[in-house]
Amino acid sequence: MKTLATLEPLTTRLIEIRRIQSAASVLSWDQETYMPAGGGAARAEQIATLEGLAHQRLVSDEVGHLLIKWIDPATGSAESTAEGWDEPSRALLRETWRDFNRAKKLPSDFVIRLSRECSLAQQAWVTAREESRFSKFLPSLKIVLGLKRDEAQYLGYANSPYDALLDTYEPGATVAQLAPLLTRLRERLVPLLKRVQASPVIIDDRCLHQSFDRHKQVEFGRLVLTAMGYDFDRGRLDLSAHPFTTSFHPTDVRVTTRVFEKDLPSCLFSCIHEGGHGLYDQGLDPRYYGTPLGESLSLGFHESQSRLWENCVGRSLAFWRCFYPMLQHTFPQQLAEVPLDRFYAAINRAAPSLIRVEADELTYNLHIMLRVEIEQALIEGRAQAEDLPGLWNDKMQSYLGIMPERDAEGVLQDVHWSMGAFGYFPTYTLGNLYSVQFFEQAKRELPQLHDDLEAGRLLPLRQWLEQKIHRWGRMFTPDHLARRVTGSEVDPEPFLRYLEEKYEALYRL
Repeated sequence: MKTLATLEPLTTRLIEIRRIQSAASVLSWDQETYMPAGGGAARAEQIATLEGLAHQRLVSDEVGHLLIKWIDPATGSAESTAEGWDEPSRALLRETWRDFNRAKKLPSDFVIRLSRECSLAQQAWVTAREESRFSKFLPSLKIVLGLKRDEAQYLGYANSPYDALLDTYEPGATVAQLAPLLTRLRERLVPLLKRVQASPVIIDDRCLHQSFDRHKQVEFGRLVLTAMGYDFDRGRLDLSAHPFTTSFHPTDVRVTTRVFEKDLPSCLFSCIHEGGHGLYDQGLDPRYYGTPLGESLSLGFHESQSRLWENCVGRSLAFWRCFYPMLQHTFPQQLAEVPLDRFYAAINRAAPSLIRVEADELTYNLHIMLRVEIEQALIEGRAQAEDLPGLWNDKMQSYLGIMPERDAEGVLQDVHWSMGAFGYFPTYTLGNLYSVQFFEQAKRELPQLHDDLEAGRLLPLRQWLEQKIHRWGRMFTPDHLARRVTGSEVDPEPFLRYLEEKYEALYRL
């Protein structure tokens, strides 16, 4: 039986490539956190150079020759031999071949230009968002959009060019596969939202919007992250305009949050959300660093971890039975007289809102649907960058019945398009669906889970997730791993049932 030792000439090169990419990620993290504003242009060139080097090394003849030595180019599978390959080796070859083939379709000068323009666009987005002026972002967005349309053409597709970009973030995903899922969600969520809005129950969330010391908010977020098992010896918590997680190695995984004095949930739940991402990256097997076996499976799976912690755990009554007294101790003046049941109702209040990352569980996927429709139209050429503010506002009115008055609360609220991350948004909905599937399975396999949450014991759940999901990297395809964990591929029914039960109880429907 052939093992990973046989592939050492290949894995050595993959590790070198990953180290270059990690260096670029450090520069990107610094750009979003501590880099002085004047360093933007130079930083864009630095990142572009590193990304270009990584791409050139991946598509090199040397890597190609090594792969063809062990891969059947017609099928992308490890060649059958008398000895055969063990499962990790087959997976590593399969996934490296996928990465090599995709990268080979993109010219290195295109990769360098795309990296440079996305770095510059992110900086333009920050300024435009601060000033709430879409016009300041539009020139950069037009360039990035044009490049992403080019990328779809380079990569190729059978039906929609959007499919080529979707596959970057969720392997195998297509518009044809996602459309029925989104339709099924819409058919159940919109009526549920209307029932909630018609309920005589009024949930008062003013307790969440008092004056809360910013430093204390961040420190409470740090406390929860520690309880979740996020290892601060291998991670950091910093501030950024848009919360994110970045990983350079399982021993160096960093999360960020943002904090507002009169919006307690923003910092609190972004810490828990990004902590879920951070636990996934810290849970990857460091022995496989640099190879597909040391990388997260897909962004849908990654998002499932953050949404599981943020919502299934962080918005549960069991979790707050332990942590609410600590929060009251941190903010006695604001919360001492607010009972737990009122606080629990407040953090789960359902109401259409402008900001996606602060949306409740019921309306969140409606935010995703409008973004998916917009970016698909942009990539397919049915809409142009100039159309975005009007498109955005129309769809907000259609889906949520509200319309932003400022660009910062509307079309400029997300960083994704400045990063060139077209095709990313659908993974948020997939993550929501997976999160409930995984949490329901965890409850079946961990009979004491509810008691653990009430006692603030979060490590058993983290360990379960690490064993079931994190440590496998890209050993399996998303569908395969979902079946291994839950017995089923992605299924919207557990998620819909979870929301219906939760909101029917909260609003006495």
